[in-house]
Amino acid sequence: MTAGRLRDSGTTQTSAPQGWLPEVPTHFRRRVARGRPGAPSAASGPGWLSGITGGRRPISFSAGASSVFGSGGNSRKEKLLLQDVAELIRTRACQRVVVMVGAGISTPSGVPDFRSPGSGLYSNLQQYDIPYPEAIFELEFFFHNPKPFFALAKELYPGNYRPNVTHYFFRLLHEKGLLLRLYTQNIDGLERASGIPASKLIEAHGSFASATCAVCRTPAPGEDFWADVMVDRIPRCPVCTGIVKPDIVFFGEPLPQRFLLHVIDFPMADLLLILGTSLEVEPFASLSEAVQSSVPRLLINRDLVGPLAWRPRSRDVVQLGDVVHGVEKLVELLGWTEEMQDLIQRETGKLDGQDR
Repeated sequence: MTAGRLRDSGTTQTSAPQGWLPEVPTHFRRRVARGRPGAPSAASGPGWLSGITGGRRPISFSAGASSVFGSGGNSRKEKLLLQDVAELIRTRACQRVVVMVGAGISTPSGVPDFRSPGSGLYSNLQQYDIPYPEAIFELEFFFHNPKPFFALAKELYPGNYRPNVTHYFFRLLHEKGLLLRLYTQNIDGLERASGIPASKLIEAHGSFASATCAVCRTPAPGEDFWADVMVDRIPRCPVCTGIVKPDIVFFGEPLPQRFLLHVIDFPMADLLLILGTSLEVEPFASLSEAVQSSVPRLLINRDLVGPLAWRPRSRDVVQLGDVVHGVEKLVELLGWTEEMQDLIQRETGKLDGQDR
């Protein structure tokens, strides 16, 4: 994917990643340097995170983790496998698990791709004469014509799509006291719908859970916002009549403050899980390098991506292919299959009840 030229401004900005919405562009947006001249060295780490990660002592692992990694020297396994990661989780050798996710965990739930010709949502949006799909997330276009964005919002109304086994795997990690934080690029709200508490979530590109007047910044009640959206009416502020915009990050807008406040999670983590993301959007992508070098990184993904592709570490574990199948394999290795089935059945029953 190459950098695209913005239509009206004449400036160059990286075009949005392929696939679904979660990787919404931000003012930090740039491609990861794939080993090119001038790319940060492995020793230096991501520059914007250097103040967080610098000078910390190596993570101390429990005896359970040491049995997997070895005590040092040549006794350490040269390459970890998925079953090794499962053992670390199962034995609670790792208890500060940080998770990073993107588009690939939502597509199995049926969340549509608004960029793909042939999809119902794509066809529906074409009636608004959008110059290019990413325009939906540009403030200038939004103020000129907010209807396409709110058509998209209507498609993502809570309850239209349901969490899948991947979301519920994170829920199990939380219930077992192992989840330090879940960082998501997704704006579909399925992490919340799976029962993961807001305190454990970092929605890097915002969410539809709250909304604010784009003019006077007055917070808007969610029920009022959705009442308008569902009848194809542009939500208006009761104070100044400005457009009420969900707290989704658009081009040129800063990331949520909560994202910036919690990046300290990464140097504290003792296991990093990365699922369903292209790791192409900054600063999200750089977070995968913010864990200490002694910390295992497990990638469950369709493709080998980001720093795990061009600057791998000795304790990286890569499970390529379908994300759901990869998660199911990990759940099986953990011995959590029955628990997972019970959780999904219980939560599905709750969601069915809400739909009645």
